[in-house]
Amino acid sequence: MTVRKLIDFSEILAPNRRLLGLDIGQKTVGLALSDTSRTVATPMETLILKKFSKTAVELLDICVEQEVAALVIGLPVNMDGTEGPRCQSVRQFARNLEAHFDMEIAFWDERLSTVAVTKTMLEADMSRAKRAENVDKMAAAYILQGALDFLSNHYSQNGGPPPDTWT
Repeated sequence: MTVRKLIDFSEILAPNRRLLGLDIGQKTVGLALSDTSRTVATPMETLILKKFSKTAVELLDICVEQEVAALVIGLPVNMDGTEGPRCQSVRQFARNLEAHFDMEIAFWDERLSTVAVTKTMLEADMSRAKRAENVDKMAAAYILQGALDFLSNHYSQNGGPPPDTWT
């Protein structure tokens, strides 16, 4: 596994492969999956954190089944841009994945992702139980969509290839 800048994904990833977004919490990992053209993120599921090796195997199985090219992991940066204990924990989670499988990883600033998702669910009049059930995977989709939009905007502004021709 190599941790890279998100922008480098365009040069190294095989075409028509998905990205998997992760929102890593203290008890759960929310997952979201991109389409093969890497333009739309869809909430997928929420994994309950178990012993790390079991969680890693679950992630590997999903990556193989869904033909995932790389992971986009939300990094819980403080509002002032500094990194605290939660960032250290997420970075350690990523480093621990290295022992289980070879996958490219990029981090994406997830500031306010849970807040934005919760606000959307409240506006949709979703019950507290439904919000609790969905918040992690929806936050993962919010994180992944931000990364996909960044990549798409980068290429549209810099005259590079559109996302569906990434190689």
